[in-house]
Amino acid sequence: MLHTTHTVTVGAHPLSVADVVAVARHGADIVLEPESLDQVEASRAIVEALADDVEPHYGISTGFGALATTFIPSDRRAQLQASLVRSHAAGSGPEVEREVVRALMLLRLSTLMTGRTGAQRTTVETYAALLNAGITPVVREYGSLGCSGDLAPLAHCALAAMGEGQVRVDGELLDASTALAAAGIIPVVLAEKEGLALINGTDGMLGMLALAIHDLTALLRTADIAAAMSVEALLGTDAVFAEDLQRLRPQHGQSVAAANLRSLLAGSPMVASHKGPECTRVQDAYSLRCAPQVHGGARDTLAHATIVAERELASAIDNPVLTLDGRVESNGNFHGAPVAYVLDFLAIVAADVASMSERRTDRFLDPARNQGLTPFLAHEVGVDSGLMIAQYTAAGIVSELKRLASPASVDSIPSSAMQEDHVSMGWAAARKLRRSVDGLGRVLAIEIMTAARGADLRRPLLPGAATGAVIAQVRDVVAGPGSDRYLSPEIEAVVGLVQSGRVLAAAESVTGPLG
Repeated sequence: MLHTTHTVTVGAHPLSVADVVAVARHGADIVLEPESLDQVEASRAIVEALADDVEPHYGISTGFGALATTFIPSDRRAQLQASLVRSHAAGSGPEVEREVVRALMLLRLSTLMTGRTGAQRTTVETYAALLNAGITPVVREYGSLGCSGDLAPLAHCALAAMGEGQVRVDGELLDASTALAAAGIIPVVLAEKEGLALINGTDGMLGMLALAIHDLTALLRTADIAAAMSVEALLGTDAVFAEDLQRLRPQHGQSVAAANLRSLLAGSPMVASHKGPECTRVQDAYSLRCAPQVHGGARDTLAHATIVAERELASAIDNPVLTLDGRVESNGNFHGAPVAYVLDFLAIVAADVASMSERRTDRFLDPARNQGLTPFLAHEVGVDSGLMIAQYTAAGIVSELKRLASPASVDSIPSSAMQEDHVSMGWAAARKLRRSVDGLGRVLAIEIMTAARGADLRRPLLPGAATGAVIAQVRDVVAGPGSDRYLSPEIEAVVGLVQSGRVLAAAESVTGPLG
């Protein structure tokens, strides 16, 4: 994990997607807003007063879920909280990525800092200390149904704060008690209601949504770059991207994508080379001509997902929750449906953008469609296979992305003795979206590598300045056309350029910021 000097303040104001990425991925330190800590203490005082009430209050002096009507004596409530966390830390499967765990811990901390959960100040400060110390609880792949929030993943984090379970520090697997002691962090002793406050939220799925929004924002711009490179090297036309044509269909994302393509292809000698009357082709294939429509629809879907994420980032998710006027009320805000839906929408987007990209890659390899290039872009036809199997790889990824596009949020399996009789499956939607985002980046990298070779084979025709800058970046890590070579390392090298943002940076060094 990269470490940054940037700090993120957690308090009254909602976190942004950028804040989540800074803490989760880049190790930004957390600062707790003093005024919000005062609100935390005030809400805790309300919970403690209700704990002494002879009337039962859900989650404070009662059991949970299907046991909500069971009154718990005061001398058993600390044990109740610990038992809740231990029993709910029931995940199974591979460990979840570090950045996902850090994101969900940050988002739970953000909710605790709203003063709507009744958590102790010491508990809040312990979560911040764990994050700042780089202590990452071990969270397993399976265990969340997305309602009541991400129970099992959050319980694993709460367990670590109690000094129990396992954590990782700089990649090393440790007992939580050992890691906390080494960092000088005192394990929390949970009091009334805190078990619920720590595990009742959509933080896992929301954290993964925030990370996906960040990555897809860059990948959709990269998709425009890949499409521009393919249009250019396949001797396609940029006329269909004209602004007046785009205004006839005023879809915002489409207009942004078309503007990007115009900028990327501006001044291209390769595009200009076939604009005369000698060019007899009437129109390009859809994978070239309709790139703004597909990439634009993806952008509009991403914009909707961002709105949902920003609303969720501004939420205080807990059950029961402390209202602004001091009441403690049961509610259903933990249900993950709003987040689950957009996670599924984005998986559809990733699959379709990748599908179009793979079709452009395939056109380069077919001499019937590649406008005079060699079959499979091979150096010595018949001896060399060129990029034939690179397209197989892209096709295999796209096939997987189509399977991952099947929505998780349409499923529901009742739990908790039918008390939780409809669940969101938002965690599952988020987990498969992470694979989809990774796959999209790989498919785009293969297209970029293929288009770069196609452009090189067009010499002495030259690409435009922006696409040429990307080809130069590719040539820093992958040699140009020649006899067959071991392709896997070359594909991975270009994947690295895509995922690190270096492809985008190369293009934008010429065009300026793309939309």
